[in-house]
Amino acid sequence: QVQLVESGGGLVQAGGSLRLSCAASGRTFNSNVMGWFRQAPGKEREFVAAIRWSGGSTYDADSVKGRFTISRDNAKNTVYLQMNSLKPEDTAVYYCAARTTIGGLARAVDAYAYWGQGTQVTVSS
Repeated sequence: QVQLVESGGGLVQAGGSLRLSCAASGRTFNSNVMGWFRQAPGKEREFVAAIRWSGGSTYDADSVKGRFTISRDNAKNTVYLQMNSLKPEDTAVYYCAARTTIGGLARAVDAYAYWGQGTQVTVSS
């Protein structure tokens, strides 16, 4: 089992920044890729970014390229999502997720086995 706890969400004005954190615990050695997803009211959960624990290679969704940066601190078993130039359309519940199967920086929801409880990000115009 892998436990994930997100933090760092909140209310911010358009153009502002937030940094989300995701602390992983438990059998973290089973996880090779971490992802961030988001879900707005009435919409499906969508991929935001992913990163490998080993090597740190990343993959970002087109909608956040150049504005969001995913990173990780292996010593702390923590993954971050730095969000800059936030827009009202970034408003959503943000989830981190752990992939335990062999594979790449997947964007599919069902590629990830473990999920955090989510943290709300609200961007006002």
